[in-house]
Amino acid sequence: MQLNHYNTNFKQQTFPITVVCQNVTNAPNIGSLFRTSDAFGIKELVFTGTEIPLGRKMTKTSRATEKFVNYKVVEDAFGFISNLKNEGHQIISLEITDNSSAIHNYNFDLNKPIVLVVGDENFGVSEHILNISDAVIHIDMFGQNSSMNVVQATSIALYEMTKQLTHK
Repeated sequence: MQLNHYNTNFKQQTFPITVVCQNVTNAPNIGSLFRTSDAFGIKELVFTGTEIPLGRKMTKTSRATEKFVNYKVVEDAFGFISNLKNEGHQIISLEITDNSSAIHNYNFDLNKPIVLVVGDENFGVSEHILNISDAVIHIDMFGQNSSMNVVQATSIALYEMTKQLTHK
């Protein structure tokens, strides 16, 4: 029998993970990030920038998960992330760079809260934030394209993070 959210045996959990979305402004992507954040039990979802569409187009994709996920909007990504770093969070940026590590080879520090930074749909994570990151990780890709959708990439990263946190 196919199960649904009323009859699965999944244990509800919240993980010490904050997802910071730097200038992600596509409403369907934002809605999907709410769903992904809910599915993986993250502590908080943070959107940075000035024009974050949280209206009807977003809720069409979020399927009401914005009512359950702790979230906020802040204007200054760099300042917000710097404060979290100063408070002892590990800053992990999801970006392909010349010195990024493959996510499947990276061991997260399970004793510190994690901040996963994902970048906007066109330009990725800014150089300023990459420079203050404790690590920059990427997802190996084997096709012609050099990037994937921010929601799919975030989902893969959260899967690996929560897998490590539940098997420590």
